[in-house]
Amino acid sequence: MESQAFQKTYTKLTNITKATVTLKATDVGYDEMAIVDGRLAQVVKIVRDEVILQVFSGTEGIPTNAEVAFLGRPPQLKVGDQLCGRFFNAYGDPIDGGPDTEGEVREIGSPSVNPVRRKQPSELIATGIAGIDLNNTLVSGQKIPFFADPDQPYNQVMANVALRAKADKIILGGMGLTNDDYLYFKNLFENAGQLERIVSFVNTTENPPVERILVPDMALTAAEYFAVDKNENVLVLLTDMSLYADALSIVSNRMDQIPSKDSMPGSLYSDLARIYEKAVQFPSGGSITIVAVTTLSGGDITHAIPDNTGYITEGQLFLRRDSEIGKVIVDPFRSLSRLKQLVIGKKTRADHPQVMNTCIRLFADAANARTKLENGFDLSNYDERALDFAREYSEKLLAIDVNIDIDTMLDTCWELLSRYFTKAEVRIKQEFVDLYWKGN
Repeated sequence: MESQAFQKTYTKLTNITKATVTLKATDVGYDEMAIVDGRLAQVVKIVRDEVILQVFSGTEGIPTNAEVAFLGRPPQLKVGDQLCGRFFNAYGDPIDGGPDTEGEVREIGSPSVNPVRRKQPSELIATGIAGIDLNNTLVSGQKIPFFADPDQPYNQVMANVALRAKADKIILGGMGLTNDDYLYFKNLFENAGQLERIVSFVNTTENPPVERILVPDMALTAAEYFAVDKNENVLVLLTDMSLYADALSIVSNRMDQIPSKDSMPGSLYSDLARIYEKAVQFPSGGSITIVAVTTLSGGDITHAIPDNTGYITEGQLFLRRDSEIGKVIVDPFRSLSRLKQLVIGKKTRADHPQVMNTCIRLFADAANARTKLENGFDLSNYDERALDFAREYSEKLLAIDVNIDIDTMLDTCWELLSRYFTKAEVRIKQEFVDLYWKGN
């Protein structure tokens, strides 16, 4: 807790809800921090001289004559190389038992980058996960969500991306993590010897839910330091943005604002866009790439959170369980990276686009064959081969536990194509067939 001579102190609250307090005050700014009865709070609304503050830990027990001390600043983070390898809470304080960090103090929640300072993304971000690198290749400066059901291992996927991704720095923003998930990330990063390039900001289920609102801004402020000041390629991993939106809803609803679709605040689109638009490729060479988990309620893609997210981001990655192999895969039908054409076949092997498209087409043929089988129709020889191909394609390439480089992914595709189909059936350019076809 901060201790300083406060310039603006008040002792009369005019209204108290479960998450907010209201008072009359002057010379107060939006997002300004305050201490209400010893608890951290932030200004969320100003109407003339009436100020509403969200109290992060809740308002239970706060009296109407509580002392309110304004700090004269928004939330801040000390940035510097000392951030690396450390775990922090939503306020930027260490939670890993290590010493306090030193560095330049910067306000969080800065505006997104001016469009004239943006460069068209052009650099590959390899993750080692074939369902991403092969079919939905990521590009530096891209923003893309993972859509997943709550019971899927999305945090494990994010941890694997953190370890495997070819980026200079990884910034993790964990919102609403269970204590087990937090320890999973912490122990995995430590045991893998990757802490020197990872910075983590964590809000757990034991912390107040409203604190989640601060986590993305903390993570992105750290990312901006490494991308702008150090010209490094930074990958920001945010999980779970649905819980972030729920925190926004808690504050909005308890301020008696009229909710929008699915009880979300009317500002949801701009709140999400403010975060995602921090993704950028700088002309100087640094970049910020954002991969964020959005959990689905009952698989509902039309819910306000994924619906708004889809309009902001440049594609989406879907996780689903493949009943054929009993593993979670990156769904090739529902996943899409809208920027992959900027790198596949350019930063990767020339055969990449054709191999990718061919495998997905044949995977779709297998899905059609499965439908025929379920409806009692006889399968052709081609159908049987397509089903065998799809099963092995899922096992060796789409499953999230596959960790290989892109050239190996392509070679694996060629091996499967050569085993189950003829050269005429794959319909790939002859020059690539001559180079990569396995066997006769």
